[in-house]
Amino acid sequence: MALRNRIAISPPLTLALGFLVLIIIGTCLLKLPICHPTEISWLKATFTATSAVTVTGLSVVDTGSFSRLGQIVIALLIQLGGLGFMTFAVLAFFSLQRRLNITSQMIAREALGGTSFGDIIATAKSVVTIALSVELVGFIALSLAFSSYLPWQEALYHGFFYTISAFNNAGFALDGDSLMPYVSDVQINLIITALIIIGGLGFLVIKDLIDNRSWRKVNVNTKLVLTATILLNFIAFILFWLLEHNNPETLGSLDITGQATAAWFQAITPRTAGFNTLPIDQLTDASTLLTMFLMFIGGGSLSTASGIKLGTFVVLILTTLSFLRQRDYVTCFERRIPERQVHKSLALISITMVLIFLSVFILSVIESKHALEDVLFEVVSALSTVGLSRGLTSNLSPAGEVIIMFMMFAGRVGPLTLAYLIAMPKSTRVRYPETNILIG
Repeated sequence: MALRNRIAISPPLTLALGFLVLIIIGTCLLKLPICHPTEISWLKATFTATSAVTVTGLSVVDTGSFSRLGQIVIALLIQLGGLGFMTFAVLAFFSLQRRLNITSQMIAREALGGTSFGDIIATAKSVVTIALSVELVGFIALSLAFSSYLPWQEALYHGFFYTISAFNNAGFALDGDSLMPYVSDVQINLIITALIIIGGLGFLVIKDLIDNRSWRKVNVNTKLVLTATILLNFIAFILFWLLEHNNPETLGSLDITGQATAAWFQAITPRTAGFNTLPIDQLTDASTLLTMFLMFIGGGSLSTASGIKLGTFVVLILTTLSFLRQRDYVTCFERRIPERQVHKSLALISITMVLIFLSVFILSVIESKHALEDVLFEVVSALSTVGLSRGLTSNLSPAGEVIIMFMMFAGRVGPLTLAYLIAMPKSTRVRYPETNILIG
């Protein structure tokens, strides 16, 4: 009876607590003098740990001010937060040869993107294998690229830190200017953006490509994510180049190669990496809006990126087109999308918009001296766990820092919680008569 009457911890709460534990551990470590030589407040240490675990990259303390050990702690928090603590928990269970009970399976299932129970262990192993393989290649390539600027020891360290930060879409940089010193370096820009794109595709997409290696054989989700990624990246690249090529504060002072390189990087980084090679606060208003739009969308599901996710965005577009064409169902690549997934997409977007509005409203009251544009940009960046900033984060009041921390946490954990709530519907036999509501 005691067993049955125990209060069960729901999977969403377990997932949230897992990230919270990582944040607490990270905070305690970063507060140590050995990690930060000068005094750092508990709030700033917590903000940094939260930003690292949620792979955001927003910072109230320059990462370069941490000791080498402190930076390694940040990198480990990024790795754990990016791949998801549940992946490692599943592997720990597997290594101990323990079977997952039903509750643990539900938790792992939601953490791993709704994959089937039978594939939980295989998926978790694939996540770690793919991640470490890509990061190894990225580490070697970036270390060689940085060796042109730094001694080989420093080049190796930069390769290690930036590989983890880029692949996990975190955006943490060792320099206060992020990657601006390398704005025209084609090699570094291409390697970093390749890591960002691969990390943002989603592990199931990468696994599907490895297993099938044919456009006809891969599933619809893989086709959707790849098509949307290519289109969004290409369109954003062209638009940034057109919008900024005459701006002397961004692309205007660069040659053609430098402009193309910087425009490409700026098109990729909002999805949701957070690095920058251009001063974000100097972008034109149109480029700023485009950046917020890309941050809002984010990357693929079960990836290191956040945002509402590509699948959600595409389903919303397809739903709108289906309604305009007066169709009773939504299709993608000649396959019908279940109505529940359409509802899930609409619910996720609605919740995200409400969170953005409430946070912007509260911050506008708390941080009244800052422009509304800067507040909106920072909130979207935090909720989408991007990390790009127009300079507001470093000037926030303690209350403002707490709001941004909550948004980063909600952006990382929120979609998982929503997925669980929708995946476990409460059925009812009650059926009500239809009625018409005036819309539009």
